Amino acid sequence: MDKNLYRLMNWPEIESIVYSECDKPHDLLGGHVCDSGFLIQTFKPKAVCVWVKVIEKNKLYEMEKVDEAGFFALLLPGKKTQNYTLIIEDKNGKKTEIMDAYNFKSVIKEADLKAFNAGVNYSVYKMLGAHVMTIDGVSGVNFAAWAPNALRISVVGDFDLWDGRDYQMRRLGQSGVFDIFIPGIGVNDIYKYEVKCKGGLVMLKADPYGFYSEVKPNTASVVYDIENYQWNDKKWMDSNVSINSFERPMSIYEIHLGSFKKPDDKRKYYNYRELAPMLIAYVKDMGYTHVELMPVNEFSSDQSLGYHVTGFYAPTSRFGNPDDFKYLIDQLHQAGIGVIIDWVMSRFSKDSYGLSEFDGSCLYEYADSRLNSHPDKNTYLFNYGRPEVSNFLIGSALMLVEHYHVDGIKMDEFAPMLYRDYGKNAGEWIANIYGGKENLEAIELMKHLNSIFKKRNHSIILIAEESTAWPRVTGKVEEESLGFDYKWNNGWMHDFIEFMKLDPIYRKGYYNELSFSMIYAYSENFLLGISHEEVMVGKKSMIEKMPGNSSKQKFANLRATYGYMFTHPGKKLLFMGQDFGQYDEWSQLNNVQWSLLEEDINNANMQLYVRDLNKLYVSEQALYEQDYTTNGFQWINNSAVEETILSFVRKASDGEELLIIANFTPVTRVKYQVGVNKRGKYKEIFNSDAVKYGGEGKVNARIKNSKEEPCDGKKDSITITVPPLGISVLRFIPFTQEDEVKLIKDTVVKPKQKSTKSGNNHNEIKKTGGEKSGSKTNVKKKIKILPN
Repeated sequence: MDKNLYRLMNWPEIESIVYSECDKPHDLLGGHVCDSGFLIQTFKPKAVCVWVKVIEKNKLYEMEKVDEAGFFALLLPGKKTQNYTLIIEDKNGKKTEIMDAYNFKSVIKEADLKAFNAGVNYSVYKMLGAHVMTIDGVSGVNFAAWAPNALRISVVGDFDLWDGRDYQMRRLGQSGVFDIFIPGIGVNDIYKYEVKCKGGLVMLKADPYGFYSEVKPNTASVVYDIENYQWNDKKWMDSNVSINSFERPMSIYEIHLGSFKKPDDKRKYYNYRELAPMLIAYVKDMGYTHVELMPVNEFSSDQSLGYHVTGFYAPTSRFGNPDDFKYLIDQLHQAGIGVIIDWVMSRFSKDSYGLSEFDGSCLYEYADSRLNSHPDKNTYLFNYGRPEVSNFLIGSALMLVEHYHVDGIKMDEFAPMLYRDYGKNAGEWIANIYGGKENLEAIELMKHLNSIFKKRNHSIILIAEESTAWPRVTGKVEEESLGFDYKWNNGWMHDFIEFMKLDPIYRKGYYNELSFSMIYAYSENFLLGISHEEVMVGKKSMIEKMPGNSSKQKFANLRATYGYMFTHPGKKLLFMGQDFGQYDEWSQLNNVQWSLLEEDINNANMQLYVRDLNKLYVSEQALYEQDYTTNGFQWINNSAVEETILSFVRKASDGEELLIIANFTPVTRVKYQVGVNKRGKYKEIFNSDAVKYGGEGKVNARIKNSKEEPCDGKKDSITITVPPLGISVLRFIPFTQEDEVKLIKDTVVKPKQKSTKSGNNHNEIKKTGGEKSGSKTNVKKKIKILPN
C-alpha cells in the first residue's frame, strides 16, 4: 500500500464501517480534501475491483483495497474536490457505474430537527421518509429515519442486494435522526431500513414514514413521489374553508373498501380508481352527504380490518398507489361528497417489521408492559408522552387532511388511551403521577392535536369514538375539553338497539329507554351511528336483530329504527348493507349482498325508504340545523307508555317546525290526538308505513287542521292516524287569511233541513255571533291572523 495512503487511513473508523457499527459514515466515506490531496474512500463488500472515474478528465483510477472486507481507497493529487463516479466490478465481472452517495450533504435543516424533537414539526413527513429529489443535478432519493438508540441504520433494497453494509446512514447530531441521499434510485424501488441494535441484533424494518408499501403479504416500503398529482377539487376545498358543520346535515355512509364490491375476475380487490364511480353513484343516489372509510392507512392483515396499522403515512396498497387514493377523494369531492377517514391513534401492530422496538428499544411504545399493550387487540399503545411520538401521530393526521384533502377524521376507540387501567386487573397497570388512572400524556396529545387542527383548518371534522363517560370530549380545548367536534353516542346506540330487539309486547316496560338519550343529549355534540361493529362477529345484521314472525314485521321494525334515528338530534352514520336490510351479518371476506335488491322486494323497499329518509333529512333544516341547542327539540309527549308512542317537535332557527310521532308497537292508532305548539295546518310529509316502503298504507293523506282541543299540555291539537311500527312526520303550515275565513264558516252550525225550511236560519247564525245571514263584516271580525 502507498505510504501516503496508509498514513491517511483511520483504522478504528474503517473497522466500524466494516463491522457496520458506524453512525457517521459520511465523515470517512466519499471524497475529502486533505493535506496530501483528495482522498476517496468507499466500502463495497461485494466488489472485486472499484475504479474512480474523474468526470472532468474522463479518466479512470483504480482504487486500492485496503481491507479485504471490501474497503477501497484512492488518493488523487491536488487539494481540491473532484467530481467523480465509481465503477464497481462484482465477482461475475459485471460493472456498474454509480454516483458516490457519501458526497452529498444533508438536506435536513437543523430547525426542523429541533422542532421534531420538541414535538411541533407538523409537516414532519416532508423531512422523514423517502423523498424523490435532485441534488446538484443528480436525481435520487433522500432517506431519513428516527432511530436514536440504534448503533447503525442502513437503507437496503434490490439496488444493493439487501446488504446493510452498502448504504449506512449518518446520525444528525443529537436528534436521533439518520439520513442518506442515494443517487440513481427512484419511484417504485422497494426498500427497508436495516437497524443494528445495541447488543448486535440486526432487524429489517419498514419505513414508519413511508408513503407506499408492497402489497401484502410482502412488507417492504416502496419509493413514491407524492407531489405529482393534479387535484381538481378546488371548488369543493374553497367552499368548505370555513364551514360550520354543526348547522349542516351530515349523513355518513361507512364503508369497508375491500368488501363494498369485489371484482368478478380473480383479483382480490378493485383499485381506488375503479371504486370511485361505483361508490359515488351509490352514495349520490342514496342521498348521503359524507362517506367514512374504514382505516386506509397501511395495515398488516385483512382480519384486522385495518386497525392493526403498520404504515401511518401510507394509504394501503391493497387498492392502489397514493395517487389512486387521491383520485378517489378528488372524485368524491367533485361529486359533492365529503370524506372522513377512520384513523387509529390508540394502538399499532406488533408485527416485527413495523414500529415495535424499532431501534432495538421501546421507541414508539411504552417500555413498561403495564402501559404499552392494548388489553383486547394484541397491539401496542403509543408512548404519548414522547414528543417525537406525539409529532409522529399529529403529522399522520395532518397529512391526511393537508396532503390527501380529507375532510374529517374519526379517531378510533381510544378508551385504552384515556385510562391506564382500561380492561386490566389490579397489578396490571400503574397510576399516573397523581395516583389516578387517567393517562395524562394521552389527554395532552389529544388536546394538542385538536388545537393544531383548529388553528390550521377550522372546517375539519374531528370525531371521537369514546365509549366511556369521559366528560367534555367535545368543545373547545380552551374550555377544558378534549377538543373534538363530535362524539359517537354509543350509549344511545346500545340502549336503542336493545330496545328495538324486544318483542313489541314487552317494550312498554322499557319505554324510558327511548327518551333517556335526551336527558344527556346536550352534554356533548353527539353523532348517532350504527357502524360495522354492531353487525359483525355474532352480533347479527340490523334486520336480523329485529323481532317479528314475518319479514314484513321485521322490516317495519327496522323502518321505525331508522326513522327515529334520523329525526332524533345528532348527525347520522349507517354502515353499508344495513341501509337495505342485508340479512347476513357483515364479514370482510364477503361482498355486500347487492343481489338482494333484485331478488327480494323487501330489500328494495327498504333501500327506497332509507333513500327517501336521507332526502327528508337533508332537505329539512329542522332536522339538523339546531342539533346541538335546546332550541331545536321539544317533547310533546314522552309518557305514552301504554301505547309506546313518542311525539316531539324538531325546530329550525327560522321558526319552521316538524312534528314527529313514532309508534313502537304493531297497533295502528286511528284518530290519535296529539298536542301541537301552534294553531295551523299540519301536512304529513313522510310516513314509514307507505305502501312503497313495504308498509300497510296507514298514512295521513289529508292536511290536518288544529283544533282548540287541549292535549299533551297544549291548548291545540290534531288527530291523526299513527302507523304501526312506524313514524309520521308532519310539517306545520300557518293558517292563511283564507283558511281562517273557511274555518269560521265551517264552525257555523248549519241548521237542520226542517229548520231551514221553517225560516230559522237567522237564529242558527246568531249562535255564532253573526248579525244576519251573509254578513261578511262580522265574519271578518272573528278572524285572527297569526304570525308566521
